[in-house]
Amino acid sequence: MSEPQVSRAPAVTMLRCDARPVAGYHHRPPRLPSTAAPRPYLHPVRTLGGVTVTELRPADHAHHLGVSMAVPDVSGTGLPAVNFWGGRTYVRDQGPVALDNHGAQEHTGWLLRDPDGCVQELSWTREGRELLKERRTISVLALSADAWALDFTSALTNVSGGDLSFGSPATNGRPGAGYGGFFWRAPKEDAADPAPDVFTGTASGEDAVHGTTAEWLALAGREWTLVFAGANEETRQDPWFVRTGQYPGVGSALAWGRRLPLAAGGSLSRRIVTVVADGRLDRPAASALARKAVTA
Repeated sequence: MSEPQVSRAPAVTMLRCDARPVAGYHHRPPRLPSTAAPRPYLHPVRTLGGVTVTELRPADHAHHLGVSMAVPDVSGTGLPAVNFWGGRTYVRDQGPVALDNHGAQEHTGWLLRDPDGCVQELSWTREGRELLKERRTISVLALSADAWALDFTSALTNVSGGDLSFGSPATNGRPGAGYGGFFWRAPKEDAADPAPDVFTGTASGEDAVHGTTAEWLALAGREWTLVFAGANEETRQDPWFVRTGQYPGVGSALAWGRRLPLAAGGSLSRRIVTVVADGRLDRPAASALARKAVTA
């Protein structure tokens, strides 16, 4: 007599905008290479016209997982740096070092799971020790015939039993490498194409916008534009981490120049709304869509 089959919810949630699939959310991802700290991610994310605007495990950075919440350094008293980003850890006076220190973000339950969004609870752990609990909210919003918005909120609570702090390679001695937090890895285009354009309301180019704060920031490829906007006060104070030349990616930095403390039992929240548009938007169009997405 055969054993009864145990049903499990699909490990991918398909998000839809006006009934069109626009993103796959992998809440319980498959086994990943040892270079990637296990965590949920969104991929593929597509424009309404079907253009893919995320990249998964690219050859240049195998630990880049589409759209995810990734932090390279969570530390506390008596707790060495735990890497929730993947790849090597930047150690002061040594540089990038391959350490056995990767943490994992584990799905623990749904509070809501619908085609246009979800509310998820997660546990951030290292070798069975829980450091953080997270409530993550992801939703989809239609903006126009050519654009939609992904609303991503991460609320983290320190449950480690002691004080924690968030760091980055920059806080450990590597200038300009303040990454860690919400991160969107965009796809590389054909070798013959130039790097994507990046601009804010007042500046253009990687050198001009990297490390700055701005109400919104746009990354424009050949057939697509992404417009990122901080949607709460704390997020608007975080600098933008930007890459276009080496690879295309944008993040909102939790610990750009100094470590971000989180006391025992304390919480923090970050909310990023990203416009996903077909075509190349100019500055006025990007600004208008960012405003609409944040206030909708």
